[in-house]
Amino acid sequence: MFAKTKITMTAITAAVSLLAAPAMAEWKPDKPINIIVPWSAGGSTDQVTRVVAPILEEALGTPVVVVNQPGASGSIGTKAALDAPRDGYTWTANAIANNATYAVTGLIEDTSIDDYHIYLHVANVPVVSVNADAPYADFGELLEAMKSGDVTVGTAGVNSSGGMALAAIKEAAGEELAARMVAYDGGNPAVLAAASGEVVATTQLAVEQTEMIKAGKLRALAVLSDQPLVVEGIEEIPPITNWLSDMPTAPDYFGVFIPAGAPQEVYNTVDAVWKDKVMNSDALKSYATERGAVFAPSYGDQARERAMPVVIAEACARVSRGEAVVDPSEIGITCPAE
Repeated sequence: MFAKTKITMTAITAAVSLLAAPAMAEWKPDKPINIIVPWSAGGSTDQVTRVVAPILEEALGTPVVVVNQPGASGSIGTKAALDAPRDGYTWTANAIANNATYAVTGLIEDTSIDDYHIYLHVANVPVVSVNADAPYADFGELLEAMKSGDVTVGTAGVNSSGGMALAAIKEAAGEELAARMVAYDGGNPAVLAAASGEVVATTQLAVEQTEMIKAGKLRALAVLSDQPLVVEGIEEIPPITNWLSDMPTAPDYFGVFIPAGAPQEVYNTVDAVWKDKVMNSDALKSYATERGAVFAPSYGDQARERAMPVVIAEACARVSRGEAVVDPSEIGITCPAE
């Protein structure tokens, strides 16, 4: 026979506390955490990181500081995060396709997706927009001008979402386009250049453009998707497949990344915070709805699995366009046979 045990509310509360505490308290940071955003302020990565940082700060009980360190298509700030002590106090933020393929383009040597623990929050899509005074009524007219005229397109550089979008459009068009890319130190400056008329168009992300579209400074012509984009406060943006029917499209997943090599309790704690706080964040959901992003948080193996299709697609596209200086196989990426 088992002895009878009196269970009190105090005992239950204590047991629940013991079960709950380790997930949130295994790592107690005792100084600020820096998240290096390798792009200028106001761009897509900067925007969403500043939404997520306060969530992390409250959960971890320490300041979480967003540090902008732009340059070289995001590679300068990313390398700074990789070169920092692996103690859990220096993270970075970006589109995962960038961090996982910097070695392919030669911007950062000997790096791959395996250098990070991955925490994704939203997926973004590029939008093709033109200055409000540009003469193009739709994307078809702009595409014709890109074939025959000197259309300038503002992006954050070859490795940015805007740069990759422009390259994908050129590839999907199946013929030489005369559009000339003008690179800036971030998505926000590129969008402002299009809004001011310094360049004709931009292919940066929707989240970077929505305010200028709402203000009537930009006109959105197409979203790089096979479905229209619906954003609060602006007209539905038609899919680019209306004009380039065979163009492959994939969402670009963004997140914060902790370099590998930190104490395991760092990752265990952030995993728990991501699960309990970020994946249920109303602030992040509102940001996605208002800016034209997709709320899609994940971490760990699920995040890696979700990220790999866009990583493979981007790395292999670099090869097909002759932009790769390192074979993707050297960093564990196998391109499908032609």
